[in-house]
Amino acid sequence: MSPQQNTPGAVLLAPSPAAPVYDLSYYIKGAAAGGICCSVTHGALCPVDVVKTRVQLDPVKYNSGLIGGMRKVVAEEGAMALTTGLGATAFGYFIQGWFKFGGVEFFKIQAVSALGEEKAWDNKVGIYLGAAAAAETIADVFLCPLEAVRIRAVSDPEFCDGLADGFGKMLKADGIGGFYAGFLPILAKQVPYTMAKFAVQGSAADAMYASMGKSPKELSDSTNLGISLTSGVIAGVAAAIISHPADTLLSKINKKGAGGDGPMMARLMNIAKEVGFVNLCTVGLLPRCVMIGTLTAGQFGIFDTVMNALGASKFHFHDPNEKH
Repeated sequence: MSPQQNTPGAVLLAPSPAAPVYDLSYYIKGAAAGGICCSVTHGALCPVDVVKTRVQLDPVKYNSGLIGGMRKVVAEEGAMALTTGLGATAFGYFIQGWFKFGGVEFFKIQAVSALGEEKAWDNKVGIYLGAAAAAETIADVFLCPLEAVRIRAVSDPEFCDGLADGFGKMLKADGIGGFYAGFLPILAKQVPYTMAKFAVQGSAADAMYASMGKSPKELSDSTNLGISLTSGVIAGVAAAIISHPADTLLSKINKKGAGGDGPMMARLMNIAKEVGFVNLCTVGLLPRCVMIGTLTAGQFGIFDTVMNALGASKFHFHDPNEKH
């Protein structure tokens, strides 16, 4: 292989063989597609996320729903306030998507290789759950510092002028530990969310293909895209509901002074007691369902589109006993 073929660009653009081969090139393409889909969707929904975070941090002030919250932010701070934290969001979620989608592809394919096709087919939901949990845990190590800067910027618009400035100020004020103050809540939010997202989307898509009596390779790209989008909406709403309490805790723990002093677990318990269980589960849930349902559908749609553009044939579980 020539030096030129070893470059990341060459690996990304290299055509895949006629028969699917799940090698390093495939995983890099999956990771790149994951980074792009997460960065684009989270960046596009930044205004919704700004309002959602404000509702979670100050539900008394922002009590008029998603549209009302947007109007209030624009009236008080200008339209650009709705893009607060955009840099941290786009960059952070590219990194997270790289490890999350790339990791899920890696772990589920390795599981199939270890178990064999028949056993893997019988246990595919468990494989989705395990692959998603492992990939998300790795991704969150990289996402947490960026999410901490984003939430601090949204909760205090005067805090920083961009991502680099926010990192510098947080490092100076709180040290390295400040970037990971929300690590446990981000794991509690993201790991169940990602497990539900991939397991529900995979199961919903498989059910749609089964109802049609077809496999993905037997259908057009537009039909496969429609299935990705529809199953993504279903998965997004389910994942949003499951992860919402931890999302509220994450928003609050990164607000300066939240939960008092002391260890992180003590602060989290204080916040949970102050907010109450019902409010943890419901405050800001509707805008989160709108956001995550749209975001998840977009992610799976963009992921499949980018994978096709890069010449990669996306891995799907296969029933070895199925006859065509």
